[in-house]
Amino acid sequence: MIFRKYVAAIALGFSAFLPTVGHASMELAQKNACMTCHAVDKKLVGPAYADVAKKYAGQKDAEATLVASIKKGGSGKWGAIPMPAQAALSEADAKTLAKWILSSK
Repeated sequence: MIFRKYVAAIALGFSAFLPTVGHASMELAQKNACMTCHAVDKKLVGPAYADVAKKYAGQKDAEATLVASIKKGGSGKWGAIPMPAQAALSEADAKTLAKWILSSK
């Protein structure tokens, strides 16, 4: 019994050092200047991430579509202002951002 409590305490302590996916993805978005034009819950230059998540909710190809939009840029989906391509962003980072955006509420 004492051993279980000890192991649980150690695991809980280590978990404090692990970033959450949401936190890590916010940092990734900030690092890549996404937050210059986007916010999670309100429209800036581009749409709010919550609105993007709503638009793509239930679409099985949503992640791939969003990854392509992030990497290639786009225009016309959300208004007249085009989103610049993020071609230098790795595929893995683009997928991480897409998953995070699609989970926004």
